[in-house]
Amino acid sequence: MIDFYKGEHYSAIEGKHMAQIIAHGPIVFQVARVLRDKQILKVIEEARSGGIALKDICEKVGLSEYAVRVLLEAGLGMHLVKYTADEKFALTKTGYFILHDPLTNVNMNFVQDICYKAMYHLEEAIETGKPAGLPELGNWSTVYEGLSQLTPRQQKSWFEYDHFFSDIAFPPVLKHIYKPENHIEKLLEIGGNTGKWALASTRFDEAVKITIVDLPGQAAMAKKNIDDLGLTDRVDFYPANVLDESVVFPQGYDAVWMSQFLDCFSEEEIVSIMKRCGAALNDDGSIYILEAFWDNQRFETSAFCIQQLSIYFTAIANGNSQMYDSRVFKKCVEKAGFEIIEQIDGIGLSHTLLKCKKKG
Repeated sequence: MIDFYKGEHYSAIEGKHMAQIIAHGPIVFQVARVLRDKQILKVIEEARSGGIALKDICEKVGLSEYAVRVLLEAGLGMHLVKYTADEKFALTKTGYFILHDPLTNVNMNFVQDICYKAMYHLEEAIETGKPAGLPELGNWSTVYEGLSQLTPRQQKSWFEYDHFFSDIAFPPVLKHIYKPENHIEKLLEIGGNTGKWALASTRFDEAVKITIVDLPGQAAMAKKNIDDLGLTDRVDFYPANVLDESVVFPQGYDAVWMSQFLDCFSEEEIVSIMKRCGAALNDDGSIYILEAFWDNQRFETSAFCIQQLSIYFTAIANGNSQMYDSRVFKKCVEKAGFEIIEQIDGIGLSHTLLKCKKKG
């Protein structure tokens, strides 16, 4: 992927057009979202290739002709809709993806409900190294402290975004992590979130026992999910703030698991967390890290999505982390006293699995 970014991919005219799309970005986003949420695109799709007249769309969605007209004229410029020969409205391929593509909808809902207002404060976040947009969601030092306190809609968008990628990646990863030769009987999960990995693990391996380390609010959410399924004898909890360097992780584990977790921290914090993970491991234990690195992607679209997500961390999550270039991340692993003994790319939509062992 790195070589892709060494080239120029637009002509001057194409570049100027892209610059105008960027300049109108907030407008473009909200028009697309409203066309989706007000069912306008759906009504147009249902009319099939023959298209549908403006007045008929208005009747079906219950909005004024003016409201629908201004939205659809903007939609023409965004290539969400097109005119038929008799100037009725028909759906384009891009409009189809706005309606039906799971990745697009997860991204759009996350941006609307979590990121949109907060991004106004990006400049301040860049200048201060603080998540200046976070107060748009709540009064916390990081977003993770407030996940259990977000509104139901915000929680839905945040967790659906987070789980969309891990849910696809977990099935192939489970087969790899719990291979008999890895001898994992006790696993320490740092950043357990809602307990999805722990639940998936207990279903896959009937013997493994797991300890989840996470913030008290997050640990409580995971515990409820675990308790509801009667798995308290196989999953226990260690509520703690991993950013507190005085926090010592419990010890005696065959493996440490971190999924979509270390991207939530600065380079210095990654080193600190990994060092303490090392102290939690048995002599021959391993750390397994599942992350999405933008430079490891096969397609430009995947890299683009990951690169933009970095800005969420800057403006909202904590002010100092990102979705990493794998080369930057690997330097943290080495600095923490580990070596990568196995790397598997192309997992799920975008993930890489790293297996790390203590050096020497």
